[in-house]
Amino acid sequence: MQELIIDCGVCRLRPFRAEDADSLTHHANNRKISMRVRDRFPYPYTRQDAKQFLGAVTRLDHNATEFVLAIEVDGQAVGGIGVILGTDIERISGELGYWLGEEFWGRGIVTAAIRQFAPWTMQRFNLIRLHADTFHDNPASARVLEKAGFTKESVKRRAAIKNGEIKDLNVYVMLK
Repeated sequence: MQELIIDCGVCRLRPFRAEDADSLTHHANNRKISMRVRDRFPYPYTRQDAKQFLGAVTRLDHNATEFVLAIEVDGQAVGGIGVILGTDIERISGELGYWLGEEFWGRGIVTAAIRQFAPWTMQRFNLIRLHADTFHDNPASARVLEKAGFTKESVKRRAAIKNGEIKDLNVYVMLK
């Protein structure tokens, strides 16, 4: 069976591999990244965290509610992109998530990845709606989503807590 590869020009999306542990640890162990994502993304990010993550994502089957790919640049996994699929009445929706190693910020890599991944995901999982939440104090992520074709739908006021601070979440959406 051929490995899934999505060519995004400036990067490739592909399944994570066990041998990505060192690269993942290097790029994910960054407070600036952990401050902008869900708490399940730890800081510090250790080799053991990478091994646990890789063990989980390399075992995901086609019935999983989560689908994750590596963002690869120059042969290294330098970030990740994925979708959490809705269930029950929200089975036509999914939540997009992504992160990228800081040394690659500002190069259009995540925008390119989302432009390819979002429509592919919507078709692959028969989704009508894909959404992504950004913290109100992360305008760079909002710009990435807008450049990738998402529109701001709403603000969930005081909807999240990160590092003890209550935050608003901006909701960005792409519809089929």
